[in-house]
Amino acid sequence: MDRSIITVFGGNGFIGRALVRQLADVGYDVRVASRAPQKAAALATKPGQGSIMPVYASVTEKESVRAALRGADAAINLVSILTEKGHTTFERMNVEAAENVARRASEAKLSRFVHVSAIGAAPDAPSRYGRSKAEGERRVTEAFPNAALLRPSVVFGPGDSFLTLFALMAKCLPALPVYYPQTKLQPVYVEDVARAASLCLTEEHMGIYELGGPQQITMEEIMQFVAQTVGRTPRLLPVPNGLAEIQAMLFERLPGKLLTRDQLAMLSEDNIVTSATGSLETLGVVPQSLYDRAPEYLRKISVLRTILK
Repeated sequence: MDRSIITVFGGNGFIGRALVRQLADVGYDVRVASRAPQKAAALATKPGQGSIMPVYASVTEKESVRAALRGADAAINLVSILTEKGHTTFERMNVEAAENVARRASEAKLSRFVHVSAIGAAPDAPSRYGRSKAEGERRVTEAFPNAALLRPSVVFGPGDSFLTLFALMAKCLPALPVYYPQTKLQPVYVEDVARAASLCLTEEHMGIYELGGPQQITMEEIMQFVAQTVGRTPRLLPVPNGLAEIQAMLFERLPGKLLTRDQLAMLSEDNIVTSATGSLETLGVVPQSLYDRAPEYLRKISVLRTILK
């Protein structure tokens, strides 16, 4: 019997790498669609029951998306941005590109379409990011009504840009700034997010699923945990909101955009699972704890190796 073909847009990213390996391990043939297919070459060498094939596709181009979907049975869209840079805007990537992929999937008559969004997506969200994610969801479901929408809280795991950044800061600095220290997050393990997306391909799952780990943790508690895990005891300095705004105005003008005013707006609200949607548990996934999984990679983080990358 022919194996199912799954196209994963953004499959060479942080969540994508975990998802592609999981799909191949259970026997899917996976197309890793991205603008830089050479970055997915290492994935294609990983052993698994299914095959992994990197292909070129830009989510903003109709024809390359059509080509990546040709002959596929289902697709998953992971492409998104947290900060804007030049022409790479929230409107272009989180809204228009999401709609483009969903419409091409509908035209190709795929059996399943999964779109990964984010907790906090809402038309009245305080951040432009959150509002763009909500509009992206609206357009996706308009184009592909039976789509499954996954909304993870902040995602952690080896190679993340969240806990890893805090660990590097804790290793280098005598004090750590904490923005919105009492905001609650529900960190979710990357393998659990990947598992949820995989399950949405095999079951009649549609609608919205908010994905969070087993604990709701404040920003201050997360930074304390990370510092202790890497063997440091830096002083934590809560930053007043007014000063945080001034700092963000400066940082967002620098290369790398370490902090932006829109990111501060995201942090102004709790980022936790609500009871109004489906969840990991609804999908049959037991969420893994930050406290259990993060130490295994945080303790291996080296400032020198990071600089030399």
